[in-house]
Amino acid sequence: MGRTVVVIGGGYGGSALAKALAAEAEVVLIDPRDAFVNTAGSLRTLTRPDWGSNMFFPYAGFLTGGTVIRDRAVSVDSGGVTLASGERIEAAYLVLATGSSYAYPAKPTADSTGQILDDLRLTHKELAGAERVLVLGAGPVGLELAGEIKEVWPHKHVTIVDPAERLLPAFEPELRHDLHRQLDELGVHLRLGTDLTAPPTTGPGQAETFTVTTVGGEEITADIWFRAYGVRVNSDYLADGRLTARTPQGQVPVTETLNVRGYDHVYAIGDITDVPESKRAGNAMQHAEVVARNIIAQLHGERPTATYLPQPHPMILLPLGPRGGVGQLPTPDGPAVVPAETVSAYKGADLFTGRFTEQFGSP
Repeated sequence: MGRTVVVIGGGYGGSALAKALAAEAEVVLIDPRDAFVNTAGSLRTLTRPDWGSNMFFPYAGFLTGGTVIRDRAVSVDSGGVTLASGERIEAAYLVLATGSSYAYPAKPTADSTGQILDDLRLTHKELAGAERVLVLGAGPVGLELAGEIKEVWPHKHVTIVDPAERLLPAFEPELRHDLHRQLDELGVHLRLGTDLTAPPTTGPGQAETFTVTTVGGEEITADIWFRAYGVRVNSDYLADGRLTARTPQGQVPVTETLNVRGYDHVYAIGDITDVPESKRAGNAMQHAEVVARNIIAQLHGERPTATYLPQPHPMILLPLGPRGGVGQLPTPDGPAVVPAETVSAYKGADLFTGRFTEQFGSP
């Protein structure tokens, strides 16, 4: 047990950490899915189902010398984890990396690769036959969804509704100006600073014509709608309080070394942490680098000294289809707004597929 590192959750942070530690420790990765899912590709797969094969990287064979257990954690304490199957895994080091859930289709709900693809293909058929699309939520997910739809079906009528008065208010004015310009060029209709008097009568992702009314009295008729709001932290397995108390948002208090407060051998990374920053895949992967360094130091009998400090300014790479989009990246002189070409090169063109092909050693 002395070198056993149990990583709960095989998402962006958890899989990167498991890979980084595989040569140094006995790694046990616990995740209910059969493959790592690059959820950045979900919205593109919704509009182009042939793209779906790029989203999945099987866990089988991923950890040389490590173990992947396909199960869910139901309780955690300082000595290990209890799984839904009833199995107990003892741990010398424990890492909570269970991330967050989000409305489908941005984050798939199924656990198997086949079912996720089936779900997205089914929703694709519904969307393909719908001429008018309503998106509720003008955050990054809603905007990215609109961009993917317009890339495949330029003539579809896409409306986004959000109670917020401004798009991406935490970012530089130059970025927001460029975002509005690109959305105008795509023909995306924004209804900001308003809400619906009642939700659509149909379920999200189901093609059926309906009419809704905004608080301002405008009627919007659409043939399908999608929810693009409502992040939920995946931390129910901590509800018994045996390990730690959670914040009201369901997050875990961590130190700057990303230890769960009160423990030197338990860590948390990614969306489940209370680090004050936007919850993005890139941040989770940076957390993984810090925790890998700290656990390796501890395995060698040294003090863990790697720390994580959030960037003073938020960063974003927001594709609007494979060629468009807006971005803001950190520089030593402060945040820099980057053009669509940069967003495409870094993310939009392949949605990080190349990066994960390298990480998982896929063909």
